Amino acid sequence: MRFTSERRLDDGVLEREFTLGGIPGILWTPGSAPAPLILLGHPGGLHKMYPRLVARARHSAAQGYAAATIELPGSGERPRSAAAEEARADLRRALAAGERVGDEIVDRLVLPLVGQAVPEWRAALDALLALPEIGGPVGYAGGVIAIGVRLAVAEPRISAAVLFAGSFVPGAMIEEARQVTIPLLVLLQWDDEGNDRQRALDLFDAFGSPEKTLHANLGGHTGVPQFEGDDGNRFFARHLK
Repeated sequence: MRFTSERRLDDGVLEREFTLGGIPGILWTPGSAPAPLILLGHPGGLHKMYPRLVARARHSAAQGYAAATIELPGSGERPRSAAAEEARADLRRALAAGERVGDEIVDRLVLPLVGQAVPEWRAALDALLALPEIGGPVGYAGGVIAIGVRLAVAEPRISAAVLFAGSFVPGAMIEEARQVTIPLLVLLQWDDEGNDRQRALDLFDAFGSPEKTLHANLGGHTGVPQFEGDDGNRFFARHLK
């Protein structure tokens, strides 16, 4: 991990950009150390997503958590995949035509992303936990929800997760979800035009976690109520402290 920039935000949070094996990322740390860590998932494009990511990170830092994120494969300045771009174009055409997005399109778009992104998240976690200002335990918050599912199965250092059900889920992830046993809080926007609501509900039903909670709110993809951030912090307070 190589830090490339550093600045102190007006609330005292230290923000540092880094690269790890050519993958860009951002780390936010509160004044207290060592701090529990929350990995911030997002749909890709660190520059585009920065306002929302830094708001989430500062909200978490106010409760004593460090937060970190990395760029997804094929997003931002990372190399594009021709296959992923073709699948994304097919998805957009289906949505524009008001058609159901078929499993074949979702599989082509999401499964390769999960397969590449999860090892990168695990490598980032290795590097982050080696820093003296980062302690444990570790939580995951955000999307792409299929990435969160795979991380919850593959990464034993993640103790709890807040998953955003705002992205398409391959059918194969339903079976994988049965292996998830960590505490979960799942956020679902009921009127999300870019999500298969029934598949999201099926995924929640499949999770094997003894403690799992679903919060469903009216509104579109970007309309998650602010109070869900407070609920997420209370959820992590039960499991990360």
